[in-house]
Order: sequence, then C-alpha cells, then structure tokens
Amino acid sequence: MHRLHVLVAMDSHTIAQGARSVRDTLVKELALAELTDEVKVVETGSLGIYNKGVVLVIFPDNVYYANVTVLDVTEIISEHFKKGRVVDRLIYKQAPADQDIKVDELDPRFGKQQRVVLKNAGVIDPESIEEYIAHDGYEALGKALTEQKPDQVLAIVKDSGIQGRGGAFFPTGVKWGFTAKTQSDVKYIICNADEGEPGTFKDRLILEGDPHAIIEGMALSGYAVGASRGFIYIRGEYKMSIARMQRAIEQAREHGLLGNNIFDSDFDFDIEIREGAGAYVCGEETALIESIEGKRGEPRDKPPFPGVVGLWGKPTVVNNVETLANLPQILLNGAGWYKKLGIPDNPGTKVFTMVGNINNPGLIEVPMGITLREIIYDIGQGIPDGKGFLFAQLGGTTGGILTAKHLDLPLSVSSLREIGAGMGSGALLVVDDSQCVVDMVKNFVEFFNHESCGKCTLCREGTGRLLEILEKLSAGKGSVKDLSLIKELSETMMRGAFCGLGQAAPIPILGCLRYFEQEFIRHAKDKVCRAGVCHLETAAEIKAA
Repeated sequence: MHRLHVLVAMDSHTIAQGARSVRDTLVKELALAELTDEVKVVETGSLGIYNKGVVLVIFPDNVYYANVTVLDVTEIISEHFKKGRVVDRLIYKQAPADQDIKVDELDPRFGKQQRVVLKNAGVIDPESIEEYIAHDGYEALGKALTEQKPDQVLAIVKDSGIQGRGGAFFPTGVKWGFTAKTQSDVKYIICNADEGEPGTFKDRLILEGDPHAIIEGMALSGYAVGASRGFIYIRGEYKMSIARMQRAIEQAREHGLLGNNIFDSDFDFDIEIREGAGAYVCGEETALIESIEGKRGEPRDKPPFPGVVGLWGKPTVVNNVETLANLPQILLNGAGWYKKLGIPDNPGTKVFTMVGNINNPGLIEVPMGITLREIIYDIGQGIPDGKGFLFAQLGGTTGGILTAKHLDLPLSVSSLREIGAGMGSGALLVVDDSQCVVDMVKNFVEFFNHESCGKCTLCREGTGRLLEILEKLSAGKGSVKDLSLIKELSETMMRGAFCGLGQAAPIPILGCLRYFEQEFIRHAKDKVCRAGVCHLETAAEIKAA
C-alpha cells in the first residue's frame, strides 16, 4: 500500500510545459531515494488548468503544486515526501488534512462548475481500466445488459432530455429512435471525435482523460439501437487521444467488455478507430461517413439521414464525444437525476474550452443556464491587464457573437437562438477591447475559405469573395457599399450553401456587423482602425499609388 499518490496532470498543453519530464524525473528520483514502494506516481488526464504550468496533486495530503519544473523534484521529495513539510513556494492550493476532498475542489475556479463528463479527468489513470471500474465504470452497461431491454435504455435517454453536444443540440433519444426502428441486418455507432473547430479541444481532453467512458457510451448506444459495431473517428493530429483510446479498447476486450456476449448476454459489440486527415468539413456527419468509407470527405444530400441510411448504406448513429461521455452517468443515475442539472429546457452540463483574453483559460464544465458573466469573471477570473470586455464568440469559429449586453443572459439553446447565436461545439473565445473586430472577422473567414471542401459554389466562391472584401477593408481600400455586399452574400450563403460549413460561416460576420457596424464604417469611410491593428492606407496614399 502506497503512503502517497502523486497525480501528474498530462495533456498536450502540460506536456509542452514539461509534464512528461517532471513525471520521468519523479519516478527516477523516487527510485534513487528508495521511496518507490511508498509514493506512487500516477499520470492522469487534464485538470483543465492552463495558466499554472505543470500541476501535481498529492494525496492524501490534499496539496496542489503548480508551475513545477524538473529542478523542483528533488526538493519536493526531500521536504514533502521524506520530512512531511510542504514546499510553500510551489503551493497553488492546500486543503486541511482532515478533509476528504476531491481534486476539482482544490481549484478555486471550480465553485460554479458541475463535473459529469469530466468527473474522472485528472482523477484517474486513463490507461487503467481498473481505476475506471473503481469509479463506477461499466456499471451502467452491466445494469443495462442484465436488467433492461434495449427499448428501456432508449426510453431513459429520451426522458433525460440530453441533446447532442456536437453543436446541433438535437435530442439524442430522438436521433437514436430513427435507427432503433429501422430494420437492418447491420447497424453502426460512430463517435465523432474529429473536432476541427479552432479553439475547441474539449473532446480531445475527454478522450485523453476518460477514454473508457466513450467506450461504455458507445456500447450503451449500440445496445439501445441494435448495433454491433462502432467506429471512433479521431482527428489524426490527436496522437495521445488515439493511443489512449486504442489502449482502452484493448483493455475492454481483454476484460470481456467488448466483443461477444458482453456480461454473458447475447449482445455483441466491438469498436475500431479511424484516423481523420485533418479536413474541417469531416466534422459534418455525412462527410465523416464518406471519409470512413475511404472516399473524399464531402457532405451527402439529406435526406436520407444517417440514422436510416448511413455508413455503407446501413442505419448509423453518429454522436459527439461529449454526448457519449454523458451516457454512463445518465443510465447509472437515471433520467430524473440528469434533468435536475442545468435548466428545464436544457438539462445537463456543457463542457467548454475557454480561450482568448482571459486570466484563467482552460477546460471547464458548467450547468446549462449559467451566465456568460459567471463564466468569464467567476470561473475565468476576468480579463488580463484591466482591459475591457469587447465580445465573446460562443461555439467555435462559426459561433455567434455575445457582447457586454449579453453578459447576464442565461446560456441555453433557446435564449441564444433568440439573439441569433448558438451553443456550438464548445469553444468560448473571449475578446478584449484592444482587438480589432474587422481583423478578427477576416481571420475567421480565412479559416473558412481554407477549409471549404469546394463541393458547392456558394461556399467555395462565397468565402473567397468575403475574404477579398474584408482584406480591402482592413487595408483601407474598401467602401461603405462593401458592407451591404457582405450582408447580401452572407445571407445568400446561409440560405443556399450545401452543408453546415457554408451555412454557418457567415454567422460571426453578421454578428459582428450587427453589434460593431461603426467599426466597419470607420475602416471603410474614415480609414481608421480603433485598435491600431489594421495598417490602413489613406485616400491620398491610395491615389498616389
């Protein structure tokens, strides 16, 4: 039995800060100090904290160290592990020794969060199926297969009111119902882990922090609709996600939790990983299906929808990582429990990656209905350097624009829809008043123009024309008439583009025009950039050229 456990939060961000080197040094120095049998080093998933460098959590001492480097390891071992004296200069948070405290409760930012999807992230070793099982893992699947019929599982998911967390927020139970009632010899479950939205990395951290939750969620989905095979489509750049998911799949097979006759039932289910090649459009479910089939990733005509005619022409459920990670908790605790989270028309929680001009960026999970003010100023602890809040973009690059007048708006699908915004994929970009709105919109459109698959003219040509106009405005060569052209082209794209990429690309443009039109006018008419970001040419310079 180990006297102490040292949790090392490990994700792409902390690895870049030196987490792997700190972990390796800890293991080496503990061996030299002959403490290996007393102190166990555990590599965990992300704690979601991105401004504290390498983070170590020491249990049961309830000490939270931050900004740890390789040079600090010897001191931690000699002072804390040997002498029982906490290293004060490294303390981020310390709880009383007599309190049974959870990891997330040590972080002062977590007060307004509710962890359902992220309950195991940063707490368990994601490469240990035993630790997942010790935290109620696979209990929901066992209960479903031994005590419930598929239609009962489907009914619980419907009654919970969970909506797809990939951005569309379509009721998950309704989506499953289409596949469940479709007769077919083969059905499929797909986990959409492509996640190509700039600023969005919550799915990656869920995969890396709690991979078995995804497997259990997919198996529950398969049981409910009658599918026996699943695919996890992961963005190819997510190397750690792929490695941990593959390890988890192998462990689940070894323990009889994937394969034939799971829990001695007649339910068979297995999972394979498919790596994406980095195309943003493959986040759209039909383009993703085309990619799995070995074709160019382009969206299909709908209807028929994948629930009826999907992968290789068979009924297919496509769910987002976050959606699937909710399912074990819903099936374990019941629909009533889930509906108490969040608000009546939007139950549950939402995972966000909070980025941009914010003091405490990172991964958060909050109840639906929380306000933007609470997220930015309570959890995120405000904007750096005393600067003012300009706007927030909620839901990724295609997300809507929220200004200061929306700070107290409860974040729900219905309330956001009323102002022309949406919850989206899970990115929250905070922008301070030192930024130029025109320049930021231009960057958004550059991304869309690059990622358009080119299938439809409105998206392929429309994003290119929008970019040309915005480049003119940011260079001082535009006119006020260009603003009308932006609006007309954007509205046309939203009505007529083939898929969600072209339809959603104009959303942030129109949002910024709605709330910051004067900034566009000043660029077009006065050749002035409030933030001093755009290098505008004056009328005299243009004439001279």
